[in-house]
Amino acid sequence: MEQAIEKAGALIEAMEYIRSFKGKTVVVKLGGSILDDEQLRRKLLLDVVFMATVGMRPLLVHGGGKAITAAMNEAGLEPVWVQGRRYTDERTLAIAEHTLVNKLNKPICQTLTELGCRPMGLHSLSSCVVFAEPMRLQGEDGRKLDLGLVGKVFDINSELLTTLCQSGVIPVVAPVARAKTGGKLNVNADSVAGNIAAAIQAEKLVVLSDTHGIRRDVSDPESWISSVSEIEIEKMIANGTISSGMMPKVESCLIAINGGARKAHIIDGRIPHSLLLEIYTSRGIGTQITK
Repeated sequence: MEQAIEKAGALIEAMEYIRSFKGKTVVVKLGGSILDDEQLRRKLLLDVVFMATVGMRPLLVHGGGKAITAAMNEAGLEPVWVQGRRYTDERTLAIAEHTLVNKLNKPICQTLTELGCRPMGLHSLSSCVVFAEPMRLQGEDGRKLDLGLVGKVFDINSELLTTLCQSGVIPVVAPVARAKTGGKLNVNADSVAGNIAAAIQAEKLVVLSDTHGIRRDVSDPESWISSVSEIEIEKMIANGTISSGMMPKVESCLIAINGGARKAHIIDGRIPHSLLLEIYTSRGIGTQITK
């Protein structure tokens, strides 16, 4: 009886949020071990299906760095890194595209279909909604560093994404973009998610990863921050509290909120129902970033 009463209480708490988020678009970026573990991925997608069922409009963006590295190893290719970013030649891009589309995007869409939703895979082998230009990094000597076929986002087909969401379809976006020249470019999935959230003026961007939000002390799990402003984020970047692996996620959140998304969140996707807990409870379980 006690358990049943607790469940009823949770439903009542969720009702307020369900009502306020009805008809709102939420961009969810999938990354980390969620993509490698089929069972974990299915549980997470079940949360996405719940969101769609109660009237929210989820839009998914996924990465696939680990899977791409594994596929390259199988092909006998050694990844080359430039300032922490993967150098991408024609062969690497072909492997990345095949992995992202066939090994990740299609199975995600298949699972969503099995769970009763209408997904649509959007990528470089179907309708592409992400457009990019070649990325160049600044070297120590002032020269530009070439990353090969790596791009930075310059445009998003927000009209198509908005139309799909409004019609009840769940877009599932892979981070291979079209270039101005008509070719293809590999783009960081965090950046794609942030730019999409900005372009469609999403209610929220939720970045799912293997980390429990932002910590004031990286080595202390208890120093997790529930909510933080953009100004505080900039201070934490300046003093080195936020660095390396967390930086692309934070930058993605800043792109989103500076572009018009209302809020952004970084949460641990390995926690059961983390997505629902972050959206439909008062405290949440990750870090909320506000403007």
